Amino acid sequence: MTEWLETDGLGGFAMGTADAIRTRRYHALLLAATEPPDRRMVLVADHEAFVVTPAGRFALTSHRYRGEVIHPDGTTRITRFDHEPWPRWEWTLPDGARVACELVVARGAPRTALRWTRLAGTVTALDVQPLLAPRDYHATHHENPAFRFAADVRGEVVTWRPYDGVPAIRVAANALYQHAPDWYRSFWLRDEAERGLDCQEDLAAPGVFTFDLAAGPAVMVLAADELTGDPAQTATRMFDGERARRARFASPLARAADAYVVARGAGQTIIAGYPWFSDWGRDTFISLRGLCLSPGSDRRDDARAILLAWAGVVDGGMLPNRFDEHDARPEYNSVDAALWYVVAAAAYLEGKTSAGDRERLEAAIAAIVDGHLAGTRHGIRVDRDGLLAAGVPGLQLTWMDAKVGDHVVTPRIGKPVEIQALWINALRIAGRTADAERATAAFRARFWDPARRQLYDVVDVDHEPGRIDPSTRPNQIFAIGGLPHALLDGDIARAVVDTAFRELWTPAGPHSLAPGDPRYAKCYAGGPAERDRCYHNGPVWPWLAGAFVEAWLRVRGNTAEARREAQRQFVAPLHDRLAIAGLGHLSEICDGDPPHRPCGCPFQAWSVAELLRLDALA
Repeated sequence: MTEWLETDGLGGFAMGTADAIRTRRYHALLLAATEPPDRRMVLVADHEAFVVTPAGRFALTSHRYRGEVIHPDGTTRITRFDHEPWPRWEWTLPDGARVACELVVARGAPRTALRWTRLAGTVTALDVQPLLAPRDYHATHHENPAFRFAADVRGEVVTWRPYDGVPAIRVAANALYQHAPDWYRSFWLRDEAERGLDCQEDLAAPGVFTFDLAAGPAVMVLAADELTGDPAQTATRMFDGERARRARFASPLARAADAYVVARGAGQTIIAGYPWFSDWGRDTFISLRGLCLSPGSDRRDDARAILLAWAGVVDGGMLPNRFDEHDARPEYNSVDAALWYVVAAAAYLEGKTSAGDRERLEAAIAAIVDGHLAGTRHGIRVDRDGLLAAGVPGLQLTWMDAKVGDHVVTPRIGKPVEIQALWINALRIAGRTADAERATAAFRARFWDPARRQLYDVVDVDHEPGRIDPSTRPNQIFAIGGLPHALLDGDIARAVVDTAFRELWTPAGPHSLAPGDPRYAKCYAGGPAERDRCYHNGPVWPWLAGAFVEAWLRVRGNTAEARREAQRQFVAPLHDRLAIAGLGHLSEICDGDPPHRPCGCPFQAWSVAELLRLDALA
């Protein structure tokens, strides 16, 4: 299934499928962040559309209802779909008439514009019925007597206020509105069913907009803010403004990256992924280098704003991994978010920086390193060998953070390999050379597995000296690639990369666990518990391709020939996958076994960010 995404730069978005049949609770024409980028709410979930020609009345839309019933039959008439520069559909009707619809979400306001155009033949009328589902975006909507259908019609703007605490829903259209309240029941959301979640929904239909399509394009602007002026002019400004804005990006991938950098208050932040993630610390700083600091990017000011904002919430050497979406309470539950911050800040400081900004960022880096040296939450401390120990039972601190109830699937308590790479990089960036040299020597002595020519995933497991986890995982690659300072070189570095390539690499990126491991899960499927158990035990994670390819190049001297081969063998296949699932984007994960079906979050920031970084490397 291919999905498209349009964002407003505030954390709200419109999202759907190429055939325009909703399969997720997140698919919506208008989904607004009421406290950007938080408190997202679905407002307009879908619509019904019919056109009238001399041959009769024909549907342009379809929905899936309980029992896998598809009705009406509009999707059978779709003859073309494009997602560039925005979603656009064409339908061919039984008498040969052709109609197109295009959709755009402009940056800076919770608004979606739809524009229908007659392309050929005689089309006399278009009837459009918005289907409302005012609710939290993680929920589903069900028929209830509290829904208020009453419409406030003022000129060409119709407003509904269906519930207290929900934004007013406004529609501006060059059409006649007829109030006809009704419920459409038992929509079946196939993807939610496959995920073991509530998958049935009822939508409210307040009335019908009738357009004279023979007189010219039909426009409808859906909004969660005030609408004034002529609807056609408003829609034209949205389409024209977006066409000009999008044309300024260096590539379609750079334009896709723009979806993840959104407003938070007076500043900026990075959304980890659409549709269900907000801004997370770890994801933000893994993504920042690719999204904001890649060659040709004009987002250096955004990087500055993000880094300076987060500098103010360093606490005990840690940064929050996330803020609660409802009360903005910081959650300090990550061992690596602060260390990735150091890496991102160092990348920013390589460019031209004011003395004041440099001082603030270097102070934040020092506070993070000093906090870890002193010891902080969750058993995070520097051990006698200079390596960083972390973890307590029942808490997941690394990026492999799945949890089923009280069970942490991959606890990785002790000294995880990539945490040491991040820690030693942080020490070097902070100028703690002696500490970095000591830790590097301990790392080389303690993590090398000569029998399998790879690195252990965790040493001193559960803080038991000498106990190891020998799992073949991609985390080891950060000792050579993905970070500014490699911990290994020579034959050992080459052996680690060769093992990772042989055991873990796929055309979609590295496996999270080698297929030969008894725990390996070939398919990411089932309910929440089943999916979380396999989340890091086999599925492919495209974002790890950045570290892997950088390591592959480093052990080959980063020659021009090596870069050409990396482009052919690794980078080009990733670009090919931009057209498979989240159109123009890369998914969060893919199935472990071929054909590596994209799954998880279909639009993932760090996957896109690392591909952008790879484009500059290879």
